[in-house]
Amino acid sequence: MSALHAAWILLLALIKGFPYYGYMNITLSLEDDLVKEVRKIAVERDTTLTGLVRAHLQELAAEHAKSGRKRRELEALEESFKLLRVKIGKRTWKREDLYERR
Repeated sequence: MSALHAAWILLLALIKGFPYYGYMNITLSLEDDLVKEVRKIAVERDTTLTGLVRAHLQELAAEHAKSGRKRRELEALEESFKLLRVKIGKRTWKREDLYERR
C-alpha cells in the first residue's frame, strides 16, 4: 500500500468517526545473533527486518486460509457424494461388454 493510499484511508476513517488500525506494533524478544544475521539477509533482499517478518507472517496466514478452504471444499464434496448416492438396481452388464472391440 502506498503512503498516499494509506493517508487517504486514515483521513476517511477519521472523518467517518472510527479509529483506523492499519498496523499494529508488536514487541519480539530475539537473540542478538539472530537479529544481526536476519538484518544481513534483509539488506541482501533490499528490505528490512520488519519487512521480512511481515512477508513471512502474510505467507503463513495465506497458507492457513488456503488449507482451511481446501478442507471445507473437500468436506462439501464428500457430503455431496453422500447426498447424491443413487441406487440404480442390479448390474446387468459386464466390464468387458463396455470395452468390446469392434
